Amino acid sequence: MKQILTNVVLIISVLGLLVSCDRPDCNNTNLIFENNLPDSKIYKDELVKRLNYIDQAKLTYWLQKYDEQNGKESLYFHIQGDGLCAILHLTINNWNKLENVRKRKGVGRRGAEFTNLKFKIVKDSISTEFIYKTFDRIID
Repeated sequence: MKQILTNVVLIISVLGLLVSCDRPDCNNTNLIFENNLPDSKIYKDELVKRLNYIDQAKLTYWLQKYDEQNGKESLYFHIQGDGLCAILHLTINNWNKLENVRKRKGVGRRGAEFTNLKFKIVKDSISTEFIYKTFDRIID
């Protein structure tokens, strides 16, 4: 009986871990998101446009990956909710609250949800950039 109880607790624990780190499915119907890379200007401009028309309080952010190109570090997030299903390419200039993510280059945090992720948008005719400001917490 003790062995059965131990096995049941183990199975429930494993299932809980699997469920807690899974982001909800979303289906992209936006051709700009489908046909362009998340770090391209056209993709970012479309994301800015969509962010202006939706309730941002309904958005969730899930870490996809850490990236470093030409000495610039960034994070990619799945951003979804209120009809949006896209990738957010976030430039990180200030690693406040993200020191461990940076140190481990995102390993161990991929798939984690970041609540209340805040960023500013810097846009001109040449580039569009999403720049990290802060977040409330990480849910693994």
